[in-house]
Amino acid sequence: MAGRAAKISLTFLVVVLVLAGAAAFLTNRIWSRMHEPYKGYEGSEQFVEIPAGSGAAEIRRRLLDSGVVPDDLTLRAALWWSGRSRSLKAGEYHFDQPITPLAVVEKIANGDIYARRITFPEGLTIQDMAALYESHGFGPSKEFVAAAGDGSLIHDLDPQAKDLEGYLFPETYALPRTAPAKQLVQLMVERFRLIYGDVFKDKAPPEGLTLRQIVTLASLVEKETGKAEERPIVAAVYANRVKRGMGMQADPTVVYALMKAGRYDGNIRKADLNIDSPYNTYRYPGLPPGPIASPGRASLEAALAPSDVPYLYFVSRNDGSHVFAETLAQHNANVQKYQVEYFRKARAEQRTPEPARHGTRR
Repeated sequence: MAGRAAKISLTFLVVVLVLAGAAAFLTNRIWSRMHEPYKGYEGSEQFVEIPAGSGAAEIRRRLLDSGVVPDDLTLRAALWWSGRSRSLKAGEYHFDQPITPLAVVEKIANGDIYARRITFPEGLTIQDMAALYESHGFGPSKEFVAAAGDGSLIHDLDPQAKDLEGYLFPETYALPRTAPAKQLVQLMVERFRLIYGDVFKDKAPPEGLTLRQIVTLASLVEKETGKAEERPIVAAVYANRVKRGMGMQADPTVVYALMKAGRYDGNIRKADLNIDSPYNTYRYPGLPPGPIASPGRASLEAALAPSDVPYLYFVSRNDGSHVFAETLAQHNANVQKYQVEYFRKARAEQRTPEPARHGTRR
């Protein structure tokens, strides 16, 4: 009897040891797989979309089906070990190299969703931005133009806005692959609001100018100069002209008028200065009826606080900078020196084409 009991005990011990060994082996194997980089999908990359509200089971299924993790048991172990099974976030995730299951869990728990970047430089129009939007593969340009045509997004600040020209803040934006143009446009308007609130905080606008006029003035500054030290001076030239009821006579407004009419081919001709458009500041005094591009922060600041100078004119020095003048006689002398004589000499030496018009001429 005692021998039989001993035999049973020995058998039980063997079974326990075998099970313990198997468990240890399995645990060690799972531990190893949790830390082993894995790639089970074909091709160079894989995208995994996790919809909002997805439960843990649905998330595991999507990761398994996409070939990002080796098996369900290893993934469950990684979730348990990390303690982040309740922290998984919705979004689209991008995988382009072998990755451990633990790293997969961390990636999704951290919300490291895939996003493409697009940068809009200062001084672009809605049409310019739409072309950039399409060229970067985000979608058809017409979708961006349609989204940017919703002036109601800025009506609380500018009730006159028929579209969002001037209010799409130039910056770099990160978007999911499937983000519609409307989402990007909303981000750009929100960014403008943030900058507007910061720049305009505790500052009184120039006498008699509305927010729309300030943004319009800033858009002229943005199109006229890229030099930081010149922006407040250029803003002062136009602000001084507004006070005197003078025409802005700014070439960028003619370009914008031609673009809206579908007539701009990259050049301004003398006849173009007569185009009948409220944006043609050679024909109509004061600022144009709205922004002609999206100004950056520096141009907004310049429009809000122009330099205290008496200038009414400026002309390009042909090196990116401008020379300013208080009187028409001074301005004409500058035009003669920096435009007429400069390009006459250049044509004689190199037969260069006619110069592009730039600045406030009259």
